[in-house]
Amino acid sequence: MQENFRQFLDRLRQNGELVDLHQAVDIRHIATLVDQAKTALFFHNVIGYDMPVVSGIIRSRERAMMGLGAETYREIEDKLAAAIAKPIPPKHVKTSPTREVVMTGDEVDLYKIPIPMSSIYDGGPMITAGVVIARDPELGINSGIYRFIVKEKNLTGIDIVTPNNMRLFAQRAFERKEPLPISISIGTHPIEITGSGYRAPLGVDEMAIAGGLRGSPVELAPCSTIDLPYIADAEIVLEGEILPTGWTWPEGRFGEFTRLMGGLHWNPLVRIKAVSMRKDAIYYNLHMPWENTWLAAPTRYAAIRQALRTAGVQVKDINVTLGGCAFWHAVISIKKQPGEAKNALLAALSVMDLKHVVVVDDDIDIFDPMDVEWAIATRVQGDKDVMIVSNARAKPLDPSLPQGAGIVPTGAKVGIDATIPDGIPKEHYERITYAYAETAKIDDYANGKKDEAGKAAADDAEVAALAKDILAAIEKAPLYYTDIAEKFASYNFRTVARAIGHLHATEKLWQDPRGRMCVRGSQFAATPPKK
Repeated sequence: MQENFRQFLDRLRQNGELVDLHQAVDIRHIATLVDQAKTALFFHNVIGYDMPVVSGIIRSRERAMMGLGAETYREIEDKLAAAIAKPIPPKHVKTSPTREVVMTGDEVDLYKIPIPMSSIYDGGPMITAGVVIARDPELGINSGIYRFIVKEKNLTGIDIVTPNNMRLFAQRAFERKEPLPISISIGTHPIEITGSGYRAPLGVDEMAIAGGLRGSPVELAPCSTIDLPYIADAEIVLEGEILPTGWTWPEGRFGEFTRLMGGLHWNPLVRIKAVSMRKDAIYYNLHMPWENTWLAAPTRYAAIRQALRTAGVQVKDINVTLGGCAFWHAVISIKKQPGEAKNALLAALSVMDLKHVVVVDDDIDIFDPMDVEWAIATRVQGDKDVMIVSNARAKPLDPSLPQGAGIVPTGAKVGIDATIPDGIPKEHYERITYAYAETAKIDDYANGKKDEAGKAAADDAEVAALAKDILAAIEKAPLYYTDIAEKFASYNFRTVARAIGHLHATEKLWQDPRGRMCVRGSQFAATPPKK
């Protein structure tokens, strides 16, 4: 996909997924208006600023699919998996339209950029959609999405309280007593946001994964005050340094992907050395939590599927649930072999920060919470099927864990094996299925449909003759009662019932272990339990 950020906005607009607001709007109202809107919003006239603001561009499943050029949400996962398997290294260019306006030194003024607040509890206006690129002398390049609360005209914090590669880079620079240069690209295509949001192993360039998603290299251009590139297509670029102050400055609170307000974080400071932008730049504000959620979830899908593939588990489907904030909960249906559910749990719980995983059989609809709960209710024995792993890697944003400065907590991971237990007959899990569901439709009867009465036997002799025909049928193979009624549907049901009753009265009728009618004493007949 060769589309750039502005072309994506135009495509949203053409598809009715973006609404332009040309009237004057107070910047303090932007977040709540986006929260109420069914579309993305483009604010052309933000009071006190010369720059427009767009927000909510990937705040729905449909717009996330559009951003990644996918026809289905599952296709996003497939595209990401293909990009991880075949990354395309970025292409370096000399300059870009982002250099049309450049401010350095005392000219840098973040207050001129329309950076909104979101929640009433936020610690200040924060940059939410900056793709951050950093380099470690030994570990290579890393890209990611991090939040920056504006503190002064040229000073922010960077929210890297969670253990990740960027935090590692900053920690290593801090130990060297050196600043860590970073570029912050704002107003980039969802492809670059998705690529940078994937937690790649050290040494893997997330912009190469973004290139794999695009099918062509992401273009990077050089910064002017630091030795790092930025995304050439960006609307705005900040060039800065994470200062070697350590995790000592209070920051927040933040509205988190958990749909909760996080606590106060302790983070390093960032000095902004230069700001460059297009002459008609558009500021993009990523709206929490759903813009984060819809593009974060596919990265979990891809990682879970890879872990299960490595474990040799045959997967039918995966649901990283929105109730689990698209980070912590997964329901996985598998084509089970004996003992394989536990292997699936172990593999899935190793992925990222997954907290709770439920594994079910492939007859369960993992996108129906009632079906999943039913599987847990009918297939789980807590002492055998619930697995708890203590002291595992956890996400500090989990409000159920200890919080505070310098605390990087560990937590518990829980796996639930909600598959049919090994050794239990499958017929114990045959669901109620109503006879004639495919042919008897209530709408037809509401519109006047009538059934034929069928012929009735006039006397006991004819009932006995029908019973003989039924006996001949079940001698060949056992039949359910409803199958017999259907096979002899030329008679009305009362007559069929009398004929089967005749077989019972003459002690010729029995049932097999699955409850089907068969001939008493035949090879199919069930035997009573021993006393």
